[in-house]
Amino acid sequence: MKRIIIILAAIFYASFGLYAQDALEQANENYKTGKFNEAIALYEQVLKERGPSAVVYFNLGNSYFRVNRLAPCILNYERSLLLDPGDRDVRFSLEVARLKTVDKIEPVGDFFLSEGFRAVQNLLSADEWSYLGIACFLLFIASLFVYFFSRKIGLKKTGFYVGLVFLVLTVLANIFAWNEKKQLQNRNTAIIFSPTTTIKNSPDASGSDQFILHEGTKVETKRKVGDWTEIETADGNVGWIQSKEIEVI
Repeated sequence: MKRIIIILAAIFYASFGLYAQDALEQANENYKTGKFNEAIALYEQVLKERGPSAVVYFNLGNSYFRVNRLAPCILNYERSLLLDPGDRDVRFSLEVARLKTVDKIEPVGDFFLSEGFRAVQNLLSADEWSYLGIACFLLFIASLFVYFFSRKIGLKKTGFYVGLVFLVLTVLANIFAWNEKKQLQNRNTAIIFSPTTTIKNSPDASGSDQFILHEGTKVETKRKVGDWTEIETADGNVGWIQSKEIEVI
């Protein structure tokens, strides 16, 4: 009986995998033939059934862009970048989509070293940085082996300095991996979905108007009170918006 259950489970999962793959292929075919709304429905279905995928998020963002639905387009590009921050095609497509947004918000300038640090971090995903960190650590161990057991002074010096380099790379790779993982776990950014929304100074409809935001604008979420979420824009403006008007990345 147990063997029969295992066999039936294997058949089910195999069939489910083939079904999901067929849905993805059909979605890609619909996109190629200009059936963008049908492609959107299938990509959404694939994500629901198979879980997050940088490629599927990107394709879904492209489909939304084709039907001029800016907010879900940007949302899915951002989700794709969370999983694969080094993908230049996604980053370029996101910048193109942002050009169509109404709000042209200039972010508060960061220290140039912070910007450089973030640019390097975005070259790889959390998993890729982890793998690189492991590789660098193994090379560090190999360098120590050369340093301690080589009889030649030249090899000892080489092992020492090369080991230092790999030690630094190991530390940096782990820091980058931890930062990327933290971004995946702590989803504190969102996209405005309302065509136009007024940001309040308190979590109440009777609060004073602060400023206006439009569809597709990215904001940082601070805290929630009831049906309201406190947000902060890239230029530092803070206010309250109804939670139903944003979608967390």
